[in-house]
This record gives sequence, structure tokens and C-alpha cells, in this order.
Amino acid sequence: MTGPVKAAVYGTGSWGTAFAMVLADAGCEVTLWGRRKELADAVNTGRSNPDYLPGVELPGNIRATTDAAEAAEGADFTVLAIPSQTLRGNLAAWAPLLAPDTVLVSLMKGIELGTAKRMSEVIEEVAGVPAERVAVVTGPNLAREIAARQPAASVVACVDEAVARRLQAACHTPYFRPYTNTDVVGCELGGAVKNVIGLAVGIADGMGLGDNTKGSLITRGLAETTRLGLAMGADPLTFSGLAGLGDLVATCSSPLSRNHTFGTNLGRGMTLEETIAVTKQTAEGVKSCQSVADLAHRHGVDMPITETVVDIVHHGKPTLVALKELMSRSAKPERR
Repeated sequence: MTGPVKAAVYGTGSWGTAFAMVLADAGCEVTLWGRRKELADAVNTGRSNPDYLPGVELPGNIRATTDAAEAAEGADFTVLAIPSQTLRGNLAAWAPLLAPDTVLVSLMKGIELGTAKRMSEVIEEVAGVPAERVAVVTGPNLAREIAARQPAASVVACVDEAVARRLQAACHTPYFRPYTNTDVVGCELGGAVKNVIGLAVGIADGMGLGDNTKGSLITRGLAETTRLGLAMGADPLTFSGLAGLGDLVATCSSPLSRNHTFGTNLGRGMTLEETIAVTKQTAEGVKSCQSVADLAHRHGVDMPITETVVDIVHHGKPTLVALKELMSRSAKPERR
């Protein structure tokens, strides 16, 4: 008789910890890896992660360790929940430790700087595994709400549908409903680009602009994402689903969104350095906006909202100037 599914989660941030809760609530034995001994001790003795999910009691079938090899041992699923720009270096160290035939699961929503590679591509390259052993979890998954066990849906994507179904079963709980998808490209792009659009909407909110502006940015941002996805071979229907529209709406509407909050501070007049200083966790869109723009250039895709965010965040363009330039672009049909 086989035992419970074992999962290793690398990363003790809010989303890594919340997803560890989901796996544990679904009946998995979960080992949570983190660098800091005091945080591992807090998980093991106090059943809490006071730094990232204060006040949330963690299930008893989660244990934490600072030993990467111990976490990897016997894991059916190896979940990666670290900042996207640190993936390559960390995974290079972890790859020799991974359990044979483990499925590597990306919770990361970013595009690698320089290479413009999606996270699944980095995982395949660094870990030396085929695409059939790499899965992605994405969707409207604000960590604090999931840690409170509020109802949420998500997408589990893998090119091998059988693997996607295995992961679906391993993280299906009464409050967390995962759907399967084989369009990994589309699911990853939806998760990465929505952070950039979230920054744009946050900037608009910080400037005091209204819901017409927000609705326009969300809709045209989705159009940008879909154009890029089509150029990269994604299924356009993915972008009207949870990995596309669902995640975009949650990110652009919620004060719990790191990217939206980061953009709001910029829109209120804070400098990039000041905003970074008051931001406790990684806002993936801050770095990935440049990577997404690079990806668009490589595929010949026009992404004006993304370019505007890059100009504001990385080139210091004043928000009012950037907004005026965006609004003064030549008129054209909507579906182009």
C-alpha cells in the first residue's frame, strides 16, 4: 500500500507557505525549506510563519528544514516558490539533490532577465529534466486569502496532462479548486504579464485616476498579453481563463497584490528606491517588466502599456508624461 504523497516546497514566503498549506490540507506530507533556522523553528514548534503569514496556524503535516537535501528526499513534487530572478542560481545548487522522477512545480510568475526565458524553461535547462516533468501553478491566488482558506480556483499546467492531473489531485481541497491545462506557455505568460499590468493599474490608482482608467488598462493589458501569447504559440483561450483574466483582475483589484501596491506608491510620487525600501516582499513585475518588453521585441509584438511601465520604473519617466504619451498614440481598430 502506497503512503501519502510527499511534497517539498522551497521557499518560506507567503505564497510558498500558503501553497504548502494547500498541499497539507489535501493530505500530502510537506517539507518546507527555508534559509533561516529561526523561521524553520517557528514552523516546527509554533505551527506558524510569523514573518509572512502572521496569525495563521499551519497544519501539523508541514515540517520545515534548512537542509535542502532533507527537503528533497523522496518528494513526489518539488515546488519552487522563490523570486524568479534567483531561480537559476538556487536550482543549480538543488538539482543534484532532487528525488528521481520528482515533478518540479513552479509557483513563480516572472520572466528571467537577460535570457527572457519563462520559469519552466529555466527549470528544464538547469535541472536537466524534460518538459513532461515540469508543471506550473498559476491563477488568482493571493496568498493571504488562500491561507485564510477562502475559496479560490487555479490552473495546474503541464504538457503531460497525466502529470497535471496528478498534481491537481495533490492540491485539491474544499477551498482550493485546481483546473488542468496543457498550455504551459500561455499560463506562464498570463502570470508574468499580469504583474506588469498590475503595476500600471497601481500607478493609475496612486495618481488618483478612476475606474474607467482601471478598466481600460486591464482590458488593453489583456490584449497585450494575448498578442504576445499568440506570437509564442499559446492558446488564445488560456487568456480568457483563470491564468489570464482571472489572475489579472485579482492582481489589479486587490490591495493584497504586491505589484499593485508597488505601483500605487510610485503613482503617489515615491521614487523607485523609496518604494523598494518600503516593500517587504518581491514585486515580480518590477524586474520582469523589462524581461517582458524584451520578449515582445524578440517576437515583434507591440506592448505599449508594458513599455510605459518600463519607462516609469526603470527610466524615471514622470507618470504624467508617460500617461500623456500612452494616451496620444495613434488611433486604431480595437482588434489589432
